[in-house]
Amino acid sequence: MGLLDFFKRKSAEELERERREKLLRQGRIADGTILDCQLTDQGEVVYYTYSVHGADFESSQLLTEFQRQQRAKYAPGAHVGIRFDPRQHGNSVVE
Repeated sequence: MGLLDFFKRKSAEELERERREKLLRQGRIADGTILDCQLTDQGEVVYYTYSVHGADFESSQLLTEFQRQQRAKYAPGAHVGIRFDPRQHGNSVVE
């Protein structure tokens, strides 16, 4: 890693990809339910809910290309796995 690489800022897309990869690799698992699915200019967004230690959380996520190929898995009412950060329970992604 060069000195210039140290000062290079990462794009929002790179930061989001790194956050997602870290959660999928190290995050704790919870059961979640898809609440809704919406098509936006940026892609398909799913809204989901999950519980951790008795606290309910709601979040949304832009589906990846791979996830969009499995639309039935992310239909409203579907049960999905959620990966979350044990230090910040609101930081989560749909598996």
